[in-house]
Amino acid sequence: MARAFALLLTLVVGDDLGAELLNDCGDETCDSSDLSLRQLRANLTAEKAAWGSCQSYGCPTTFHRHHSCQCNSKCSNYGNCCADIASCSKSPSPAAPVAPGGAAPAATAKPAGRVYGHPDASKEYPVYPGFTLTVVEEFNAPLDLDSDPIWTWSDGGLYEGAVRFVKEQISFSDGKMKITAKPNPGISTQECSHAEVGKVAHKPLVSGELRARRNMFRYGRYEVRMKAPDVQPGNPDVNGNFVATMFVFRDAKFHHWREIDIEVTGDRKNSVTTNVLSADNTEWWSPRIAASREAYVGGNAREDFHTYGFEWLPNKVTWFIDGKVVRTHYGGHPPIPDKSAKIMMNLWIFGPKANFGGKEIHNNRYPMTSEYDWFRFYKWDDEPGGYPCIGSDSCLTQDDRYLDGNNPCDGQPMQGTWKGKGACTASCR
Repeated sequence: MARAFALLLTLVVGDDLGAELLNDCGDETCDSSDLSLRQLRANLTAEKAAWGSCQSYGCPTTFHRHHSCQCNSKCSNYGNCCADIASCSKSPSPAAPVAPGGAAPAATAKPAGRVYGHPDASKEYPVYPGFTLTVVEEFNAPLDLDSDPIWTWSDGGLYEGAVRFVKEQISFSDGKMKITAKPNPGISTQECSHAEVGKVAHKPLVSGELRARRNMFRYGRYEVRMKAPDVQPGNPDVNGNFVATMFVFRDAKFHHWREIDIEVTGDRKNSVTTNVLSADNTEWWSPRIAASREAYVGGNAREDFHTYGFEWLPNKVTWFIDGKVVRTHYGGHPPIPDKSAKIMMNLWIFGPKANFGGKEIHNNRYPMTSEYDWFRFYKWDDEPGGYPCIGSDSCLTQDDRYLDGNNPCDGQPMQGTWKGKGACTASCR
């Protein structure tokens, strides 16, 4: 009887606490008539407080059996609340309930109020309770990436990547934005990269990265409809190496590295990586700052357009593909990103070692093009920081402006130093 009672307890408190109860209460010495479930739970309160916290877990509204203590509204009934449960009293309301099998919007409507970017006046857009449509890019006409108030281009080049980002590899046609990776046809690149805040060695390929000018986007819903590139022209089933993305990134990574990723990769025709990173005062990736998980597209990500997105809230990040939730991260390792960031979309190829994006890099044939049909950002209605302040920069703190350049033509001074040195500068040409 006691063991059955303890096993029942594992369903309520999680495997770790249930196991401890089984170890501490033998079949002959523990009787469910002696201690109620609530009393047993209360006896472990002091121990469990050190095992977890609402700060690390977030404040989910439902029970999570693998959490060492709970942060939901019913935990007080069982005496299993985390010690810092009071912090949840100011937690955001959960996102609106989703339809069975997906995250379908409640309705569609023409936007009420100002929508930035380039929405289609004839379209009705999905409505999500608790969120307000704020930025739309339909890509029906070319963007001027030197003068657009929201978007610009990156002159970056990842240390581990084989591409240098240049403006010329971002194009607009047929109502889509297209990013193309290929051997450099003679585009002049400078060693100094404003986006990377340092010098970039020669890269054999060029590609493109669209990015928001400023670190002014934070809590909200981010959506993109995109198609990954064919590894070989006309054959979407051949695997190779590429990373086609939509993500947010605080690119002053030396001070506050914050990132939430959607990465469609070349290792399988339906492979998508979801990732979240959070670190301070570091410039190199390591497993301790990230939490990556694979998800899958229904069908072929290279053959058809699919809708990818995530909702970023103070207490969780939820990713979805074609309206279906594929992952939710409640914090812990790493914590939920808390700083404003830039929206980015790019296509890149790993270096010869192909440590990410697909091992069959020898199959790659160029040019290789990813296509973006549209992008939408819905601001969370309870955003406490005033982000985004498009057109005024009034919401930006000095920290938001730290080393936030994108390219030598964006007119943004590189404010701040790293290891006592200022950023390099390139010329606009």
